[in-house]
Amino acid sequence: MKSLLGAVIIAVFAGSGQAQTLFSPDLPLMVLQASETDLSEFKWKYRPVIVFADSVDDPAFIEQMELLNLRAEELSVRDVVVIVDTDPDARSDIRLKMRPRGFMLTLVGKDGNVAIRKPFPWSVREITRSIDKMPMRQREIREAKEAPEG
Repeated sequence: MKSLLGAVIIAVFAGSGQAQTLFSPDLPLMVLQASETDLSEFKWKYRPVIVFADSVDDPAFIEQMELLNLRAEELSVRDVVVIVDTDPDARSDIRLKMRPRGFMLTLVGKDGNVAIRKPFPWSVREITRSIDKMPMRQREIREAKEAPEG
């Protein structure tokens, strides 16, 4: 089952060469499997977007991954890492903590708190708007403006 998930993720991102692991900084979007991930690794560094589904064949999961792929660069600029969990039987730590029912998209802030839960696919535009309203992101924007160029 894990190899099927990996194949689906690679197939979704292969068209633009964007499938990657956590330690591939030259590619725009990090996509990881929940069973191999600990949310505490990302605290104060990244904003996890977690995509849950009961199967890789779930139309909502497929649509969500396509939406994320279309504007991956915008997510990368906001320090987003995508975590996928399509195997309810594996009972990953993330799944046990978030307790999704079927498809669910969850946005976790850099502070480790859940910011948003959606039971349907969400566009990158909506995700980035939510991120840009977060106090930490507001501070990042201010600091980027104040930083000397060059």
